[in-house]
Amino acid sequence: QVQLVESGGGLVQAGGSLRLSCTASGHTVRSYAIGWFRQGPGKEHEGVSCITRSGKSTNYAESVKGRFTLSRDNAKNTFYLEMNSLKPEDTAVYYCAADKTRYPNFCTVSSRNNYDYWGQGTQVTVSS
Repeated sequence: QVQLVESGGGLVQAGGSLRLSCTASGHTVRSYAIGWFRQGPGKEHEGVSCITRSGKSTNYAESVKGRFTLSRDNAKNTFYLEMNSLKPEDTAVYYCAADKTRYPNFCTVSSRNNYDYWGQGTQVTVSS
């Protein structure tokens, strides 16, 4: 089992940047692909990005492609979601999640059901 804790959320003006962190404990993170999801006010959960177990590949939702960057530091058991050029529509609670996938070079955020463990979320608010 793995525990995930997000941090780094806050209030930022449109066009600004934030870096979210997801720190894992309880099990080696090399066994997991990591995904970030978000849920805005009155919206469905949306997959944002994921990074494979190997760290060699990342995927991004079209809505954040080119603005967000996901990376992992296995030594620190921490994953970073760098968010630039933020827009008001990025306002949401952001969650990281761990997928104990057997595939080292595959990840997807097409479904929440792929993920086994979840953090508690961190609020990101982008003002216009």
